[in-house]
Amino acid sequence: MKRNSLISLLDSYIPVDDNENDMYKDTVRFVTENPDCFERTLEKGHVTASGWVVSPDRSMALLMHHRKLDRWFQPGGHCDGDPSVEEVARKEVWEETGVRDLELLKEGIFDVDVHLIPANKEFPAHYHYDIRFIFKADPFNALIINSESKDVQWIPVTDIEGYNNSESIMRMVRKTIALSA
Repeated sequence: MKRNSLISLLDSYIPVDDNENDMYKDTVRFVTENPDCFERTLEKGHVTASGWVVSPDRSMALLMHHRKLDRWFQPGGHCDGDPSVEEVARKEVWEETGVRDLELLKEGIFDVDVHLIPANKEFPAHYHYDIRFIFKADPFNALIINSESKDVQWIPVTDIEGYNNSESIMRMVRKTIALSA
């Protein structure tokens, strides 16, 4: 079954707070109840994967300014049927930033987030069940800007709040700081 590897990853993950725990439970339920959870064609929602990329000393994180949403986020995207969420996260980082040399900083899932994507001319409003991994990479890697982004930058972790202060992003900032302690 395609979902087994993700279910196994989720089974070994422990959310950090009540908010993330609620999203974690929603994600487990969604993945368990929807055999086609990795397909973008599942209109109520689908599993996505993203990479939270930090410098080796964890002082900076790699963010992209998303063209359509006009906000700063970590790189990530749709699984499009691929159940290998860690590999999808790696591919999305490479496609959206140009950074290829990624090393997994922590085994397994780093963060789980569920967020509503507003309706647009192509799709109705739907949920992304985002499975996030933390990678480290050299901040001196050449960066690219593709059609999905306005900009890509390494940003000091202590300054990220000025780029995107959503709980979704700030939770990963707090986790990064905790890893450095």
